[in-house]
Amino acid sequence: MSDRILRLQHVEIRVPDLELCTAYYTEVLGLIETARDVKDGVDRVFLKCWDEHEHHSVVLRQAPTYGLDHMSFKVAEQGDLDYFTDKLQAVSVPVKRYAARELGPGWGEAIRFESPSGHLVELVHGMERLGNMLPRTNPPPRPENMVGIAPPRLDHVFVMAEDVEAFSAFFIDVLEFRLTEQIVANDGHQLAAFLERSHTPHDIAVITGPNGALHHFAFWVDEWNAIRDAADTLAYHGVDIDVAPTRHGVTRGYTTYFFDPVGNRNELFTGGYWVDPDFEPITWTEEEMGRAIFYYHRQVNERFFTVHS
Repeated sequence: MSDRILRLQHVEIRVPDLELCTAYYTEVLGLIETARDVKDGVDRVFLKCWDEHEHHSVVLRQAPTYGLDHMSFKVAEQGDLDYFTDKLQAVSVPVKRYAARELGPGWGEAIRFESPSGHLVELVHGMERLGNMLPRTNPPPRPENMVGIAPPRLDHVFVMAEDVEAFSAFFIDVLEFRLTEQIVANDGHQLAAFLERSHTPHDIAVITGPNGALHHFAFWVDEWNAIRDAADTLAYHGVDIDVAPTRHGVTRGYTTYFFDPVGNRNELFTGGYWVDPDFEPITWTEEEMGRAIFYYHRQVNERFFTVHS
């Protein structure tokens, strides 16, 4: 299988209060503002994590509602955009193509299309590179004077779909993702699927729910103590913590969930395992869903399944 898609590049989310969310993502989470623009009469703010080299990984867009506008994945070569355009059109998926910078500051050349669940998906190549705030010669391990939690990078996005099997088949067969884990109902259909391109447990995951919905997007931190310290920061700032620090069965990752000021769920994630190309998917049964999602508590609270944006 090819390495044409490398990883999650960015998410663009809708926020009804742009300035409040900008303050939260920069002062509590500690992301770095890289640009602002007005596109089609709508204000946007561009953000990145400190150890990301490219122009942005989160875009906040002023809107009456909250939720996911689109998710974007990075491709290795410009020709990969042609390759996936042909594959998508071969299965009758309409594709729109955009020149570099056409979609906003720092943006690369891109194609956009809809997944079977109605989520807007983008593949992008050639985003402007800003560096990671460290010198290229004799760098320290991290910059000084970081603000807030300051996660090094965006990690994955978790969405919802009425037909999980159709969603995962699209990402596997057309976009060449690998299935790492799945939760399967007693009648055999997929309740959730975890898919990767970056050799981590998941770059995208999907669970049964309304088409087009966002469950959360996640930032990477380097180790378990960073999850605990981040929870201290969230509590200090009065952020609504959805799930206190704990561990997943699926992915083996350590986690905490919380909400931004307008209701988009965020996660801090670490741990997990390396996925080789010959990795064989892991299956969790419906009876063990609680242990799969929250390994210690062995049950999932209703809010985790029903609250989304």
